[in-house]
Amino acid sequence: MEVKHLHLVSDSTGETVSMLVQACLVQFEDVTVEEHVWPMVRNKTEVKKVLKNIEKTPGLVIFTVINPNIRHALEDAFRDLNVPYLCALDSVLSALGLYLGATIQPRPGRQHTLNAANYTRIEAINYALTHDDGQSASTLGLADVILVGVSRTSKTPTCVYLANRGVKAANVPIVPGVPLLNELMTIKNLLVVGLTKDPKYLVQVRQNRLAILQHDSHSDYADLEAVRREVAEAQRFFIDHDWPIIDVTRKSIEETATTIKQLLKVHQEANS
Repeated sequence: MEVKHLHLVSDSTGETVSMLVQACLVQFEDVTVEEHVWPMVRNKTEVKKVLKNIEKTPGLVIFTVINPNIRHALEDAFRDLNVPYLCALDSVLSALGLYLGATIQPRPGRQHTLNAANYTRIEAINYALTHDDGQSASTLGLADVILVGVSRTSKTPTCVYLANRGVKAANVPIVPGVPLLNELMTIKNLLVVGLTKDPKYLVQVRQNRLAILQHDSHSDYADLEAVRREVAEAQRFFIDHDWPIIDVTRKSIEETATTIKQLLKVHQEANS
């Protein structure tokens, strides 16, 4: 299969253009793409280096470059090399400028400057890490949302994903025969979300986990009938406490987190 080359050029870390391209590439099947990421392109020396490599492996160029001089130099060179190119920010910046009635003040990497939102995100990440798997129960009440579920229902990665978006998320496991934390049961006016998963898929995940840890894969932890009972009991518990339930069987972490954020918005509006 022919390899298609993609050149991602940025005057900052390259994270923005890389994430954008990744989000688009997953929509295509049966293609082979080799990505070449060129970050921190802020002077003529870096421009020459990028152009030399693009000339060796021509392909589509997608760039996020704010500095007009660097941008124009790149565009002129792309035309000379006869390679297709696209500025990933143009349409968004134009629409925002028209709507806001404001002029762009170019500064590469501006989105990475520490501000209140960054500090909120850092605080949320610290909170998620210290409140993972039922830890630091005494401060559960400071959470924006608490995720509850049996083992391997993606509680931790979902909390970390939410934290990266400024949401303080804690998670508490449901373990057969072990009562839930008293702190969780006494909290009021706080969103608690139950996560569940199809037992068959859950068994597969648990078996893989046990294999990695070199543990007995025939225990109740990965026994289908035992897992079915465990999941059913957890779901009944969620229903009894009127907690919203999300089935994460076929959901990505991003999709689960988006649903939780929607639930959180409704909860906050109802309690404001």
